[in-house]
Amino acid sequence: MTIPTLRLGMITPSSNTVLEPMTAAMLADTPDITAHAARIRVTQISMGSGSVGQFDTAPMLEAARLLAETKAGSICWNGTSSGWLGPEQDRVMVDAIEQATSLPATTAVRATFEALELLDADGFGLVTPYIEDVQARVRTNFADAGHPCRSDRRLDITENFAFAEVTEATIERMIREVAADGATVVVVLCTNLRGARLATPLEAELGITLLDSVSVALWGAIRAAGRDPSVIRGWGRLFDLR
Repeated sequence: MTIPTLRLGMITPSSNTVLEPMTAAMLADTPDITAHAARIRVTQISMGSGSVGQFDTAPMLEAARLLAETKAGSICWNGTSSGWLGPEQDRVMVDAIEQATSLPATTAVRATFEALELLDADGFGLVTPYIEDVQARVRTNFADAGHPCRSDRRLDITENFAFAEVTEATIERMIREVAADGATVVVVLCTNLRGARLATPLEAELGITLLDSVSVALWGAIRAAGRDPSVIRGWGRLFDLR
């Protein structure tokens, strides 16, 4: 029996240059699943009003309506803004997208919470490119959701485009540091960091589970569409979580 093509709609930050090619790489061996992007303007990450305003619902809805024209199986906000703005932002956004498009919706952060719940881990290690006031809000919001941060590292960058210029070697160093602090689950929270390819080798070496935001967004979008994410092979333990 021929498996029908599953199209996934990805709402993408405008200055993000990692998530689309990385998602395409993860889908390279699954031709029956494709990902399609619509962009919203995101250039800076801070707690300032200009940065926070980038994540208003209106541009998200416009992008979602355009993606719905692909007859997508689900729509995902492939960004991590609710990590610091709070899960209520995701709830409102997901509800609005589902009402406007009649399609199931999710976000990278909502999917991260789901993965942490399935792993039932006693806390996690956090790796981000963000500045401290953003990082502090992330720690608080995750802890309030029942997922305490046990160790964290950050890069103190605010320009979203610059996140993509962080090397895999730097991300690997940060992952190793939080793992050395005792974290058995490590969250790389940013869809513009190149952490996805590190999952398989570091999981095998360090005995951790790596939740990279690009990977988690894809995992969550496939699940939201009612399909089995375990068809994605070679990208870490995440895709075996159900």
